[in-house]
Amino acid sequence: MTHALPQLPYPLDALEPYIDAKTMETHHAKHHAGYVAKLNTALEKHSELRDMPLMELLTSLPTLPADIRDAVRTNGGGHFNHSLFWRVMKKSDGGEAKGEVAMAIKSSFGSLESFKAGFSKTALELFGSGWVWLCYRDGGLVIESTPNQDNPVMNGGGEPILGLDVWEHAYYLRYLNRRPDYVKAWWNIVNWDQIAENLDEAMKLAHVSTPA
Repeated sequence: MTHALPQLPYPLDALEPYIDAKTMETHHAKHHAGYVAKLNTALEKHSELRDMPLMELLTSLPTLPADIRDAVRTNGGGHFNHSLFWRVMKKSDGGEAKGEVAMAIKSSFGSLESFKAGFSKTALELFGSGWVWLCYRDGGLVIESTPNQDNPVMNGGGEPILGLDVWEHAYYLRYLNRRPDYVKAWWNIVNWDQIAENLDEAMKLAHVSTPA
């Protein structure tokens, strides 16, 4: 199996003015594509791993051959992270969390406003490059951060249902070094419908994985 770059679920300029088309083009066609290409190159060295699904590769990192473990961690992680990132954004419509995902956020954080404040604070305090996540774990939602292209599935931290890329390449063309402006603007394009779907899938997976 050759891992492939997914198409964006919207035009390059769909997230304007919050994320500009040039950033989207570079981010998707250069950065994400680069992770996919390097992942496939690494797996060429071990034919027995070529058909292993991406999620299984990431959860099996400690047992992978040492000569490709770091490459799979970085590039497989980058592929997984960005594939989720594109889907949890959409053209701004002023929407907010509703239904089961809204209830889960209220149960875990007290209110949507408290969740946003905690998530944004984590994004601003993350040193260097990395990601911030909303994960489903142990029947509730938690905020986590990971460095570089790591993600929670690598260490059993939970099922990510929302992820924010805080590498500078995600925002530098428009916001320069102003990460706070980027994080604040990003909330305008969060795709709550997709997050609700992700939560539903995570809950089903947790149910299947839990012994009767």
